[in-house]
Amino acid sequence: MDPIRLDHIAIALPRIADAPPDLVGLLGGILEHNQPGRGFRWASWTYAGGGRIEILEPVGADGFVRRFLAAQGPGVHHVTFKVPSLAAACARAEAHGYDVVGRDESDPSWKEAFLHPKQGLGIVVQMAEAGGPPPPSGSPPKSPGLPGAPRPARILGLRMRARSAERALKQWRDILQGRVETAPKGGLVFRWPPSPMCIAVDLDPTAPEGPVAIELMGDPPAEALEAAGARLGIRLHRV
Repeated sequence: MDPIRLDHIAIALPRIADAPPDLVGLLGGILEHNQPGRGFRWASWTYAGGGRIEILEPVGADGFVRRFLAAQGPGVHHVTFKVPSLAAACARAEAHGYDVVGRDESDPSWKEAFLHPKQGLGIVVQMAEAGGPPPPSGSPPKSPGLPGAPRPARILGLRMRARSAERALKQWRDILQGRVETAPKGGLVFRWPPSPMCIAVDLDPTAPEGPVAIELMGDPPAEALEAAGARLGIRLHRV
């Protein structure tokens, strides 16, 4: 059975068109998909090593993306995990006291369910079981990016904050089955090999839980990363 994989980090913005100057022009991302959803559009970019960032754009007068932007402004909306069995992942979540919301198995090629951010340590967690035939061998054609774009950065993953180790372990290890490491300066790091991205968790019993930064390796200068992070609603931290 395939392992669970951390597939991508999703950011909500008013317009997808606002993202390429930062995701491509600064970070060197390669456009992978640009498709409509139900009440939203989405596009995704890949980076060195296989990390992925997705942008969500609202469509229409209502919908979860528009509600998120109205309440919080641009920023990280969710992380998506590819799971070999959605039923097993949902059962683990419920066994640990989580409410599973938005479960939809009507499309056998993409079954999905969510952990609500009120329980999910300040972030929506999407669990998806992808079916259908395996992708064809070889790499699919990809967009060449913007003229003069730099070489792709490496997206290392998402840094989060949790009030306790127990809360972080229950979600990322017990439910989503991540491999856990102790960070050198405290906190925890969760990995899902062979996924290239991880989730690092700072522990602070008094601070709000949720995303802190997208961590990366690459050449962009600190000032440019700070400005891009302000536009994307999430700090971009070069490690």
